Amino acid sequence: MIKHPRFPYQLYLVIAESSCRKGDYLHVAEEAIRGGVDIIQLREKDIGIEDYLLRARRLKEITDKHNVPLIINDNLAVAIQVEAFGIHVGRNDVSPQEIRKQWKECQSLGYSIEYLAQLESEEAVAADCFGISPIFTTPTKTDTVTEWGIEGIKQIRQLTTKPLIAIGNMNLHNVEKVADSGANCIAVVSAICAAENPQQAAFDLKNKILKG
Repeated sequence: MIKHPRFPYQLYLVIAESSCRKGDYLHVAEEAIRGGVDIIQLREKDIGIEDYLLRARRLKEITDKHNVPLIINDNLAVAIQVEAFGIHVGRNDVSPQEIRKQWKECQSLGYSIEYLAQLESEEAVAADCFGISPIFTTPTKTDTVTEWGIEGIKQIRQLTTKPLIAIGNMNLHNVEKVADSGANCIAVVSAICAAENPQQAAFDLKNKILKG
């Protein structure tokens, strides 16, 4: 895997309180950072903005302590209020163009790519990096448009110079191959959040990615 000058992060943790095996997402986040996670996204669904804001502030104390960027998923108000590093949105969320208008301080604007035509859109132009989702389908994501696979990553790599974040059933058995296929960063959820030892899980994943 080659580091991208505008996105030098290789292991990306997407975390939510509900995705953590023992429920302590703050502990998981800190252990994951110690194991090698470079950047963290808080992705909370179906909770109110006050709860989202509270969880984001608690997590940001940890990411700030370790100098790790915090990304907020699909909640511009929370991202702005906690002074996050950036935000990640999908095609049905607030648009990257609108984010640019409302949040001038945003340092990283991620946009999920679910079909190729999105790459030619004005929203893609406004984004800093792309989440390629999913590489492999998962039982928990039922609204999948495209399962990209290895060939999909290779194809997208030929069409853009922007950083690519691969997500979707990433684990020790496939991250090396995905990293070698053109992804700049590997994003994981359960591979760390559901691990008995999040620090060791992150360490093992990072070493695999570095081989790619």
